[in-house]
Amino acid sequence: MLNTDFASQRVVILGGTSGIGLATAERAAAEGAAVIVASRHPDRIDAALELLPDNAEGHVVDVRREDEVSDLFGRLGSFDHLAFTAGETLQIGPIAETDLDGARRALDVRLWGAYAAAKHAGRHLRAGGSIVLSTGIAGVRPGPDWTVAASICGALDGLTRALAVELAPVRVNAVSPGVVRSDLWREMRDEDRSAMYDSLSETLPVGRVGEVDDIAQTFVYLMRNGYSSGTIVTVDGGSLLV
Repeated sequence: MLNTDFASQRVVILGGTSGIGLATAERAAAEGAAVIVASRHPDRIDAALELLPDNAEGHVVDVRREDEVSDLFGRLGSFDHLAFTAGETLQIGPIAETDLDGARRALDVRLWGAYAAAKHAGRHLRAGGSIVLSTGIAGVRPGPDWTVAASICGALDGLTRALAVELAPVRVNAVSPGVVRSDLWREMRDEDRSAMYDSLSETLPVGRVGEVDDIAQTFVYLMRNGYSSGTIVTVDGGSLLV
């Protein structure tokens, strides 16, 4: 039987120092897990550890560098679950104005960072362990100017299914959020961000945009559900319906 008691488990969250990643770390810790958060920003690690229990760990890693990812997992040793939530602010804009170097950097973090994490985490995962990646509904329903985000999400959807086959019996799943109130949108002007949230709240069946804890609940659910692998769980407030 799968051990669903987090009190005896270690959970690693790459990108776990802000937004959805930090919310996932807080929820897993609240349920008894020993959490390890990692980011390439030391100041964010320090701030996150202030919010987490004393047994939490923080490590600096740049997920764009495979050698750093490999070294991190070698130092951590065995653990039970990996959540990958690392990512920069979204690159949104017309394709004619899209900087390809910037687009490649976005894929380096979100896609190839996840690929490297899965590659080097696998041998350290305990029996019954899992990997949960972060994708998004842009892969299924992109809006105008979302070519980069849609490409990343579509690739991550495919990667999730492929890893579930190749890494079995390690379970590999992904969470696909809709618009969530988080620092993902920090590059937007305050008034534009508020207007986006208000406009979406009026159209979504649930009547609001998401919060980071809505998504964190799903990460923890997928860690616990021993019969789920290759699954992409959409948590979007009904965005795909309207």
